[in-house]
Amino acid sequence: MGFTAKYLRPANIADAYNKAELANIHPALGHDSSWDKKSGFKTKQVLSYPILAENKYLMGVIQIINKKTGTRFTKKDEEAVAELSKGLGIAFQNLQKLAKKAPTKFGALVAGNRITQAELDNAIAESRKGPQDLESILLDKYKIPKTELVKSLSQFYKCPHVEYDEKIIPDPELVKPLNVEFLKKNFWMPLRRDKTVIEVLIDDPNDLDKIQDIKRSFPGQSIKFSVCLRRDIVQFIKRSGGAAAAPAVATFSGATDPGSLDELQAMMIDEASEEAQADASADSGMNENDSTVVKLANKIIIDAYKLNASDIHVEPYGEKKETVVRFRVDGTCQEYMKIPPAFRRAIVSRLKIMASLDIAERRKPQDGKIKFKMADKEIELRVATIPTAGYNEDVVMRILAASEPVPLDKMGFSERNLRELKRISEVPYGIILCVGPTGSGKTTTLHSVLGNINEPEWKIWTAEDPVEITQYGLRQVQVQPKIGFTFAMAMRAFLRADPDVIMVGEMRDKETAETGIEASLTGHLVLSTLHTNSAVETITRLLDMGCDPFSFADAMLGVLAQRLAKRLCKECKEKYHPSKEEYDELVTAYSKDWWEKNKLPPYDDKFMLHRPKGCDTCNRGGFKGRVGIHELMIGTDNLKKLIQTKAKTEEMVRAAMEEGMTTLVQDGIDKTLQGLTTFKEVKAVAMK
Repeated sequence: MGFTAKYLRPANIADAYNKAELANIHPALGHDSSWDKKSGFKTKQVLSYPILAENKYLMGVIQIINKKTGTRFTKKDEEAVAELSKGLGIAFQNLQKLAKKAPTKFGALVAGNRITQAELDNAIAESRKGPQDLESILLDKYKIPKTELVKSLSQFYKCPHVEYDEKIIPDPELVKPLNVEFLKKNFWMPLRRDKTVIEVLIDDPNDLDKIQDIKRSFPGQSIKFSVCLRRDIVQFIKRSGGAAAAPAVATFSGATDPGSLDELQAMMIDEASEEAQADASADSGMNENDSTVVKLANKIIIDAYKLNASDIHVEPYGEKKETVVRFRVDGTCQEYMKIPPAFRRAIVSRLKIMASLDIAERRKPQDGKIKFKMADKEIELRVATIPTAGYNEDVVMRILAASEPVPLDKMGFSERNLRELKRISEVPYGIILCVGPTGSGKTTTLHSVLGNINEPEWKIWTAEDPVEITQYGLRQVQVQPKIGFTFAMAMRAFLRADPDVIMVGEMRDKETAETGIEASLTGHLVLSTLHTNSAVETITRLLDMGCDPFSFADAMLGVLAQRLAKRLCKECKEKYHPSKEEYDELVTAYSKDWWEKNKLPPYDDKFMLHRPKGCDTCNRGGFKGRVGIHELMIGTDNLKKLIQTKAKTEEMVRAAMEEGMTTLVQDGIDKTLQGLTTFKEVKAVAMK
């Protein structure tokens, strides 16, 4: 073969071991028998022929050994091999030319047999003659899937690609200073900002003129380009201006000012006649699409959001009684307004329409979602309707305002709890649980923990119901129990998707808990929540669910119990010197031994606490916002032994406190002494 390649000459040998025959062909020709020795196979007859392009460029060599008949290869054999080598020479040359040909934007489609080169050439010619661009012709006429089209562009330009998705909301602050018509005409737009980098969608990342325009629009900023189809860029631009493209859940705009509450109430009184208010069928004539009803629904949602309410309660009390609307602010319900009886059905129907619910069905509970677009933000509301006595329907809406995670340092943790929580969150495998009742901030805390470790080298999956807080870098999934997509199923799917960290919204059953424990023992960090009262009671709950104590003990890194207590208003809280009885109550609740052990202040004239006063900032309530109180139990060797032996709760509490844990009440009293809240509020959320 080497001889044929070097001299471009064929060779037909009857016996490869016959040195005289080899020398007769060429004095330097020899046979390398090392392969025969290794394989135990003896080479006899050899026929080699060069593969040439244009009869002069070597493209390879064909070599055939050991003819079956045991005789020399014939002249006919040589002719057949010569014909074969000629065909291969032409084929190899064509392939070489094709490989050397400059790549095109849609070359990947041709290579993947999505379209022929002739069809692509025809499409290019058509785009040059007619009004349609090449992308539209390929999408509409040749039915190329949009995903494959944009991937081909991504391969050509060697940059990421983005497809239009209604769930991707462009950053309005980036788009606002720019001329929208200019963006539409030039097919580029800023999509979002990731820390110090602005991601810009563009149809042609090689267009130097457009790149210069973009850099002039964002001077001194780092730009990351993502290729995007022109029609998708236009949709994103419309989206940034408030024109969403047929979302699965309708988006209702509250950008138009519905007016003041007094004006709306006056309008309702005017529209509801005295006869209608007295009649049993008073609300039958009021329509859910009436402008006053529409404005009222928008006003309720806008004011609830502005007041930082977590929930909205619409409570009809009958045909002749007013409907009460209450907001839950800082954990406490407060009355917002009363709606005339004539609007009872109309306001409920309007909210059901906004949530895409069946307005004719009043006998069964329903649940849905509202996407509500305000002037500066889009919020989502989770809606639940519940039939109540008197043929009424209550509506409860939870405001799910997507937000960024709060840094751990600003969560109100004590020095010890913050240090230990950061430490265990950086361990590569194990399980961390955050426990407490509904609305105690468990999900917020877990997202803060994830925010602390959210780095490019970590692959983080989350399963939530619903997804309330979003973080760039996390792969977030919303479970759908109605179709069987549960937390347990999501976790099993995550384990096949190369995770480093898994966050599960809640361990509701034994299957989810066991899957989480197994995942934490096989090299993954698992975070989850549970509805229990304290850190130690969490262990008892999991063992009662049937979890193996040895597996859980090995997996446990820490359990964080937490509550949210009302925070004293910073503007008006006042200091006072408490009575000896108040001081003794604090000491007793904290435990006298631990009070002295932790060197907390004695009762004297300098001992001061804070109490609410009331001002305009806190709406005369004395409290504004909430403060977290925490109980962090770390999985030490001693505690793991107690878990494995199923020790009593009291023993585990004592052991955890000896190793540095402060209970919920103790942490709450510490924050009372710091002037953040009052002992009354601590008792309301942390004492049994």
